[in-house]
Amino acid sequence: MKEYIKLIRVKHWLKNVLIFLPAFFSINIFNYKYLTNCFLAFIIFCFSSSIVYIINDIVDLKKDKMHEIKKNRPLASGKISIKMACFTIVILLIIDIIMMYKMYQITNNIFIILIPLIYIFLNILYAKKLKNIPIIDVVILTSGFVLRAMYGGYVIKEPVSKYLYLMIIFGAFYLGFGKRRNEIVKNGSKSREVLKLYNKSFLDKNMYVAFSLAIVSYTLWCVDPNTVIRVGNDYLFWTIPLIMVILQLYSLNIERDSHGDPIDVILSDKILLSVLLLYGVVIILLLYVL
Repeated sequence: MKEYIKLIRVKHWLKNVLIFLPAFFSINIFNYKYLTNCFLAFIIFCFSSSIVYIINDIVDLKKDKMHEIKKNRPLASGKISIKMACFTIVILLIIDIIMMYKMYQITNNIFIILIPLIYIFLNILYAKKLKNIPIIDVVILTSGFVLRAMYGGYVIKEPVSKYLYLMIIFGAFYLGFGKRRNEIVKNGSKSREVLKLYNKSFLDKNMYVAFSLAIVSYTLWCVDPNTVIRVGNDYLFWTIPLIMVILQLYSLNIERDSHGDPIDVILSDKILLSVLLLYGVVIILLLYVL
């Protein structure tokens, strides 16, 4: 069972928390109906992302066996066979489709079915071909974060601020370029074909352009009159320095001895986790208490 948990990447389900952002920032996170819908949507995307991870592991099997860390994955290490991995994909997909249909009945919105399928389809293309095309590979990674946020908006039928979308887009580009940067630093071009077409200098520059734009987008959301009216105060701008510190701490980890995986970077740094917790407490107070 432990190897199957590794196979479906339970740890990486943390990325799907993005689905709750539209409900949280629209001050509806304690609405029981919205919260229930978001939780079901979260499970749908967890299974969808697990399907993608398994497919990617099957496609990259030979390269993963030569990677210093990926060689320990269940498929690369031989602890789970390709046949059993394919069987797991089928089971996850069946459950996923059933849950999508149930959610469609609740929301009566076809995007509830389309968005997870688009996510899976894009990532199959990524695994087969697009991951070898520079920039496009990071665009596909970024689209996954955007689709999660869109899905969260559709399940509660609440529009998401354009500035929040921009922050997610630029933040995702920042994470994506940071991951590629450290793959080059750690493994050169051995682990991915596309790394032969990148260089560290290019990735550094674009990583920090995305860093800056993410902060600007968050700032615009905080001072947007629509946000001020919805929240009922203009104190959100006090959280801007916290977001900047969070991104700086993340960058410091990237510049050190990290492999660049966002979840590993966050979970391995207690200071970063503490500042994230502080931000969470402050934003809850500003949105739901004051």
